[in-house]
Amino acid sequence: MKPISTTAFYCSGLRMHDAERNRPICNDVYAKTFMDDRGMEIINRFGDEYSAVAGHAARHRYIDDYLRSKLAANPKLRIFLLGCGFDSRAYRLTGGEWIELDEPELMTYKNEKLPAQSCSNKLHRIPIEFATDSLAEKLARFASEQPAIFVIEGVTMYLATEALERSLKIVRDLFPNHEVIADLVTPRFLDTFGKNIKKVIAAMGADMIPVEDPATPFVRTGYRQMSSESVSRMTLVHQGVGFLSWPFKLLVPHMINGYTIRVFA
Repeated sequence: MKPISTTAFYCSGLRMHDAERNRPICNDVYAKTFMDDRGMEIINRFGDEYSAVAGHAARHRYIDDYLRSKLAANPKLRIFLLGCGFDSRAYRLTGGEWIELDEPELMTYKNEKLPAQSCSNKLHRIPIEFATDSLAEKLARFASEQPAIFVIEGVTMYLATEALERSLKIVRDLFPNHEVIADLVTPRFLDTFGKNIKKVIAAMGADMIPVEDPATPFVRTGYRQMSSESVSRMTLVHQGVGFLSWPFKLLVPHMINGYTIRVFA
């Protein structure tokens, strides 16, 4: 797999550790399915990143809950996952038509471990070489004016602003009635609270390159921000110390405001 694809093992390993806890946050019971010897070797490079487990699980849980609410209102909703990694929501959530896109090598491995045919929901897996293939061509057969949601999770911090803008313009042209839910991180948050993670990922060959205002690509392509939630605040809530979020916001605002999940339309 390409270096950026191997980071999917890191995310899956965090969700695996969360599911093994007495009180899991997102409880992705499928995460361990992907963690072969290679996956375990990768997750072990990060050491005891317990805060990362809770933070990642809180992020994933928030998106889970958001999609659950949308599926309750529209069980036939189309949900696109750009750079899906080892996401298992199509198996864990009820309803929806799911379209996953990621690099061919990752998709081949994913189908070996968790076949698309075994999913009770309608699931399409589309291999794409993001650097060379046309995203527009891959998405064209699904183009529709019907409501859709695009999930971009754990991806934006690896993308140059121009690349993300190009992708967003394609999505806007093909799907006039859609929302995007994405996690956005600032350089200061990453340099302060994710130094080790950034260092290990760089050693794997995948650089994290967040921009000062990570919402810029969305704003410049005409999106409106509908909501924003702090990943740090959610993590504190799930750990039973949500009351600390306000002191932290006053004393270290970049901790609370530097990593968010936002919805754009």
